Amino acid sequence: MSEVILDCMGEACPVPLIKTQKKMATLSVGDTLIVQIDHSCAMKNVPEWARKEGYNVEIEEVAEGEWEIFIEKTK
Repeated sequence: MSEVILDCMGEACPVPLIKTQKKMATLSVGDTLIVQIDHSCAMKNVPEWARKEGYNVEIEEVAEGEWEIFIEKTK
């Protein structure tokens, strides 16, 4: 089980979502992807997509307007 960081700072929708989807496809079950974002649209779309896929999702605001989305690949 490993943690992978995906830096999507400064990128607007749908780029963070597309990058997240591509990166998740390369991970193994049990791995966690940490998506770093600063765009409110992505803050909504990325976790929504991950939950629909059945992944575990946690969101942490690390600074004003900056978030880290933790997505655990469960299947």
